[in-house]
Amino acid sequence: MDLARTYGVLLHPTSLAGPWGIGVLGKEARRFLDWLARARAGYWQVLPLGATGLGECPYLGVSAWAGNPYLIDPEDLFARGWLARENPPPFPVERVDFPRVMEWKWGLLRRAFSGFEQRARPSEQTELMEFMRRETRWLDDYTLFMALFFRHDRESWSRWPEPLRRRDPEALAEARRDLKDEIRFHAFTQWLFFQQWEALRRYGAERGVRIIGDVPIFVSYQSAEVWANPDLFFLDERGEPTVVGGVPPDYFSPEGQRWGNPLYRWDKMEQRGFDFWIDRVRTVLGTCDLIRIDHFRAFESYWEILASEPTAKNGRWVKAPGDRFFSRLKELLGDLPFIAEDLGIITDEVYALRDRFRLPGMKVLQFAFGNDAKNPHLPENFPEDGHCVVYPGTHDNDTLLGWWRTLPETERAQALQTLHAHRIRVAGDNEIGWAFIRLAFHSRARLAVVTLQDILGLGSESRMNNPATSSGNWGFRYLEDALQPKLATRLGRLAEESQRASPFAGPRPVRRRAD
Repeated sequence: MDLARTYGVLLHPTSLAGPWGIGVLGKEARRFLDWLARARAGYWQVLPLGATGLGECPYLGVSAWAGNPYLIDPEDLFARGWLARENPPPFPVERVDFPRVMEWKWGLLRRAFSGFEQRARPSEQTELMEFMRRETRWLDDYTLFMALFFRHDRESWSRWPEPLRRRDPEALAEARRDLKDEIRFHAFTQWLFFQQWEALRRYGAERGVRIIGDVPIFVSYQSAEVWANPDLFFLDERGEPTVVGGVPPDYFSPEGQRWGNPLYRWDKMEQRGFDFWIDRVRTVLGTCDLIRIDHFRAFESYWEILASEPTAKNGRWVKAPGDRFFSRLKELLGDLPFIAEDLGIITDEVYALRDRFRLPGMKVLQFAFGNDAKNPHLPENFPEDGHCVVYPGTHDNDTLLGWWRTLPETERAQALQTLHAHRIRVAGDNEIGWAFIRLAFHSRARLAVVTLQDILGLGSESRMNNPATSSGNWGFRYLEDALQPKLATRLGRLAEESQRASPFAGPRPVRRRAD
């Protein structure tokens, strides 16, 4: 895949401003796209858009297919007449209070569904039914899973009654009859989410802004897919994982990271022609223009940890069928519009897999400094043809300002030397973020992506995620007055001088999700 020379801004929709306690796919999202267009950006990069159940992490969704109901815009529900206008509780404006927001949002959506059932036009009822038929391949399992999840007080599916845990056909049929209204409610929320997201995506495309999506390598244990497809995962007779995913000790954590996701039975997936993953990729491609493949290295080899191990230290590398999988994808899809997240412990075999399918890898400027002249994250070591994506920092890094304030002196000196070599001056710590944004924009990488936090010059308190911690993450929100026109103008000028202004004139055809 060949990339256009441009740039994007990384911001998850939950971080959008607004009164609803969490970002939603409405007025503020359109305002953000208008701001990106003014800044001449070509892409808006988001984290996974999947439903997160009762958790916060977008990489641990309750479905690999479903959208996040918490992102649904209440204004749309008021405008359609399904819900009387109401004010939200006094939520914090700088952080998402996930437990409070989630409880309030479920109540709001249930009231909207009641209004829909009573007052929806026949055409709206028909649209919902058509959506349910079109998306049946994943929606049937998801809606039943969610209905059972709430019926059983949101407990893990491994604690449900055995007939449901083992998906006994009679038990499932009975549950579908008993929970038909609840099942329809969860289908309703998905219909709303994808309507709103597709409208927002078209709005951006009309302004020359496309979407970079994100696909987590693994799925959550507490997900419809693991419950519905236990044969595709390493589970014991009770349905509990026998081995789980993670990574060995690395830059982010001396203990490694024990993610806890069940691992794929790649042998079973391959016997089925990789249909699980192929359908997943096709579905996500219906929501975005490029896909960042999270933890790409696991398609070559993945870190396997016994479920009984409390940390990720005692694991082993296990080969995965990446070459055969991507060959099958290419056979079916043609060009592969992927960005390979090739960070962490990367071997020559991982690079070979990436390059065999001409997938651009990632360069992170925060990783560039440490007295290694061959460091692949240094701009002078980027591929000659620029076939890569450069980030000053990602959602897993500290903000540039926070990183700079804690950078050891030797690495800071090397960083300053690199900036000076590229004729970039640093006018104090408050401008350090823009110095590295400029370094990224003027690099030969075809695509540069910068977080909104770094554009705004925010500190560590605004970091999106710290991979070494399990709490306090994912909650960042910008304030309503943050998107100043002068910032967009400054970005736009930098995009022009570095030849990164959006090349996407006019809307791109938006493929149907069922294609």
